[in-house]
Amino acid sequence: MDKVYKDAGSAMAGLVKDGMTIMAGGFGLCGIPETLIEAIRDSGAKDLTFISNNAGIDGVGLGRLLETRQIRKMISSYVGENKTFAQQYLSGELELEFNPQGTLAERIRAGGAGIPAFYTKTGVGTLIAEGKEEREFNGEKYIMETGLFADISVVHAWKGDTEGNLVYRKTARNFNPMMATASRMTIAEVEHLVPAGEIDPDCMHTPGIFVKRMVHVPNPQKRIEQRTTRKRAEAAVPAGAGEEI
Repeated sequence: MDKVYKDAGSAMAGLVKDGMTIMAGGFGLCGIPETLIEAIRDSGAKDLTFISNNAGIDGVGLGRLLETRQIRKMISSYVGENKTFAQQYLSGELELEFNPQGTLAERIRAGGAGIPAFYTKTGVGTLIAEGKEEREFNGEKYIMETGLFADISVVHAWKGDTEGNLVYRKTARNFNPMMATASRMTIAEVEHLVPAGEIDPDCMHTPGIFVKRMVHVPNPQKRIEQRTTRKRAEAAVPAGAGEEI
């Protein structure tokens, strides 16, 4: 079966329906499947639930879908960079399920591993624990969190082969690998597409069995969420310079 599609539109064709739950990989703006997100926007599907570490920024990533009001609910851990998100949430247009970041990652990993629920100390005694089952183990309190599983996962990989084996680079490994395992259909965009057999099996992060469709995106725009700079230190004065002899 040929997994490689000519573009994101054809890779997403016939998949996205109203009311679906979709996982979108990435961390901040690093490793986000921006091309596939745009294809979801173009599908016109509404009332979507997105599971993602963050909601992009205004006009970028999931921010594009917030602008078109295609997202009904976000399951996230950090959304502080998106003014559109804040406006929609505060006005009651957008539902939000907040998660501690590590808990979100583990809920996704559990969903991909077929684990329906697990217990964690994170959030005990806080608003996070409200309405959740609490149990005691070895004298410590824990709350139950459920695994997450989606209809579709869209991920971004640095390299992939034609069989769907993927390699992620640096920060992009934070959520993409878990999300690739935790849905009924995973679609990947890859920067470098190579023939099957060119990736060392020991270097694969996602086995191709999890990936159903792929699109080659050779020159993605890599954005910086918040550019922080500092002044260069002045050149050090050589020892003894300016001393009287």
